[in-house]
Amino acid sequence: MNKILALAAAIALVQAPAFAQGAFGPLIAPADLAAQADALLILDIRPASTEDGKKPYAEGHIPGAVAAPYGLFRGPAENPGAVPAIDKLTEVLRSLGVTPGRPTVIVHQGSDETDFGAAARVYWTLKSSGVSQLAILNGGFDAWTGAGLPVSTEAVAPVVSDITVTFADTWLATTDDVLAVVEGKAVGDLIDARPESFWAGEQAHASAARPGTLPQSKYFTHSRWFTSGPSLIDGAAVQSLAAANGFQQGDQLVSFCNTGHWAATNWFALSELAGIEGVRLYPESMVGWSQAGLPMDNTPGPIRNLWNQIKSVF
Repeated sequence: MNKILALAAAIALVQAPAFAQGAFGPLIAPADLAAQADALLILDIRPASTEDGKKPYAEGHIPGAVAAPYGLFRGPAENPGAVPAIDKLTEVLRSLGVTPGRPTVIVHQGSDETDFGAAARVYWTLKSSGVSQLAILNGGFDAWTGAGLPVSTEAVAPVVSDITVTFADTWLATTDDVLAVVEGKAVGDLIDARPESFWAGEQAHASAARPGTLPQSKYFTHSRWFTSGPSLIDGAAVQSLAAANGFQQGDQLVSFCNTGHWAATNWFALSELAGIEGVRLYPESMVGWSQAGLPMDNTPGPIRNLWNQIKSVF
């Protein structure tokens, strides 16, 4: 980092809040979770079963954790980034024992950087649903077991809650919101969380109508927030990295990707760790946008488009 960037980072650290959420969260270390576990709702968002026949939760989970597979928080297969209907989301959160005031920790596998996006997306969904105290287990279940902490195979039956979801739009960007930015009717920066190859139209999600990105967008790949392993860098380092790349308080940012998964990591880092208040997630992202036939940049011609779609399948 050159002297100008270093100065910008230092200024940002002074101006930015320590963390957006306060004393609890937004990240929690395995040892800290172990010390507080009895007072927390722990949601294990790993799948009930995997393609290779494993059953992550049944084979071992954090004692007291409730099985809450990531798919419960996602849209249909053709548009997985969509937010579930509010009545459905209310039903899901009630069945898991979620209440607005109870501190809740989200546990993902922690296998790689991409895996973190699931936890960030659930965090964003719960925060938008009115849950006020949230944290993600940094490094996920793999960090828990790596620390030598106990594992249980006893399924946990949650106490059903009476939460009623009223989904806040504070951290949500709809397709209409994004279109307003694209058309110059609203102010905002569109940040593509995907690897550069997706932003450049060289790759596309299998459910996207065509490759490409949002007009006027910039890319900031979600994996840049991590250390050499699947744990997020600490809050101070996130603030420095954000400042060094021109993200600062007062920005109006919209994070997007293919289906609102990688983009949730960028949202989490910029909103919850860097403390930038004007960060929103576009959950349907490029799958929803492309299916709607809206304008795109970096979209190759029909032959290249077909080839990219074939490559994305194989």
